Amino acid sequence: MEFNGQYLTYEEYKALGGTLDLTPFNLLEFEARRQIDIRTFNRLKDLDNADIPKEVKICEYELIRSMSIYDETLEKVSNNGTVASESTDGYSISYITGDKMSEVLKSKTEEQDNIIKTYLLNVIFNGEHLLYRGVK
Repeated sequence: MEFNGQYLTYEEYKALGGTLDLTPFNLLEFEARRQIDIRTFNRLKDLDNADIPKEVKICEYELIRSMSIYDETLEKVSNNGTVASESTDGYSISYITGDKMSEVLKSKTEEQDNIIKTYLLNVIFNGEHLLYRGVK
């Protein structure tokens, strides 16, 4: 499968210190790009990679890093019987529940929002703030 229109190429990702292999990178890059497109109302869609602002590239790098960590966590949480904590004195074991899964998903969404705000909040592209939602 070919991935076109990437805001951050695999080579740029690796140069920033990324450690994922190509296939997981492509999947997470696509997801991160969609999150950016949603919040920027597609202002960057269909641009050449060379025209993408560096703040967007770094934002996408951080989103990919965060998504990778949360995907690993969700995989562990979703496995039935995952032990959340254990005590040997009174022999108590507690397991991760659906509520914990909800907390992880909520935390993931909040972190993505924070990353996007941190890197893109005051970025102006073509005379307009990338995250501008209002009416002129």
